[in-house]
Amino acid sequence: MELLLRIVPLVDDRTAIVACGVCCGWRDAICFGLTQLSLSWCRKNMNNLVLSLAPKFTRLQTLILRQEYPQLEDNAVEAIANFCHDIQELDLSKSFKLSDHSLYALARGCPNITKLNISGCTSFSDGALEYLTNFCQKLKILNLCGCVKAATDRALQAIGRNCKMLQSLNLGWCDNVGDIGVMSLAYGCPDLKCLDLCGCVRIT
Repeated sequence: MELLLRIVPLVDDRTAIVACGVCCGWRDAICFGLTQLSLSWCRKNMNNLVLSLAPKFTRLQTLILRQEYPQLEDNAVEAIANFCHDIQELDLSKSFKLSDHSLYALARGCPNITKLNISGCTSFSDGALEYLTNFCQKLKILNLCGCVKAATDRALQAIGRNCKMLQSLNLGWCDNVGDIGVMSLAYGCPDLKCLDLCGCVRIT
């Protein structure tokens, strides 16, 4: 077991997943030792893969699920929230199929998130984002680029109230953002160092 735990960090993510199927000893060692995982290489069936892996890889802290073609659905994110409570960094960019249910699940199951990328997730609402910030108050890096419905003044007011540790926020092409939201960030997020407002045409 100790030897396998030393080997796990040295192999790529795809090899680690394949190795889980060799025997229960390998599976247990890999599941216990793996804290970072990227499935961005998965061109098809990423949703089913996440559903299968989430109950096993419960110690994950970093999970990259960036997609070229939208595959992830709400049930996969709900599985992550149900089993992977140690998640600190999560990339769900370009997950066009996800709905507000995913943000509600993350809020309840992954309160320790510090870095969240939901850029291009166009179906999320500002109400769901507000709900998320009520629970995930350790956020330091948040990417909302292209989240037109989620990134509104209402959502930014919630971020200003709840995310006092925020250091970086990407609001690129979020054209529902106005002066009220930006002022809320200025007053509420004292550690904010990087703010992308490219394409935010309503700001005066």
